[in-house]
Amino acid sequence: MNKLLGMFELQQELNDSTNGKGWENGTTKNGKKINWRRCITMESAEMIDSFGWKHWKSIAQETDYANLQIEIVDVWHFVMSLVLEFAHKTGTETISELVERIAQTPEYQKINSDAALSFGGDDLLMFRIENVMRLSLIPVSPEMIGALIEEFFELAHLGALNATQLYRLYVGKNILNQFRQDHGYKEGSYIKVWNGEEDNAVMKRAWDENPDMAPKQLYDALKSAYPA
Repeated sequence: MNKLLGMFELQQELNDSTNGKGWENGTTKNGKKINWRRCITMESAEMIDSFGWKHWKSIAQETDYANLQIEIVDVWHFVMSLVLEFAHKTGTETISELVERIAQTPEYQKINSDAALSFGGDDLLMFRIENVMRLSLIPVSPEMIGALIEEFFELAHLGALNATQLYRLYVGKNILNQFRQDHGYKEGSYIKVWNGEEDNAVMKRAWDENPDMAPKQLYDALKSAYPA
């Protein structure tokens, strides 16, 4: 199975379902403006909070690497969305052609195996996160899109996410996002902390405990654990 193509197709489906067909033109079905670059910036800022970077508060805080990986996957949702939007607007490539080109980049090849990866140093990780943020703040162009994709995969590599782990966490988060939408996320009634634990952590633990379950089974596991 082509994991990279699978993720792009799932992201297209999620955006079609959540935002409505035609979201690539920059607005949702409700007329809300979409800014994927800002999404990347803000999610990257949340990623930084996985580190004990504040010199004036919680100075003994250790890096939360499990949360870091979840945040990397969150950013991946928005990077793919920006890439899909750009491809739609330029009309130069199909999703399959786009993915084939991305798959050949040296940065993707670094993670394209089942081999276990180690976390890079915190300074290096922070450098890559801030590079992703920097790129997300400049105007979109073919060069910007290419550089952003490269920086993201460098970040995933330093975040110890090989292609299989990235795919599994992405699918898990994709299912969680669907679950959130089905349970009042847009309306503001969704409960994000379940019995003292954030839903991201519940999802990851369910996946880890039963790695062979199908996506629908993961959805059902979340439904059973939801406190409402």
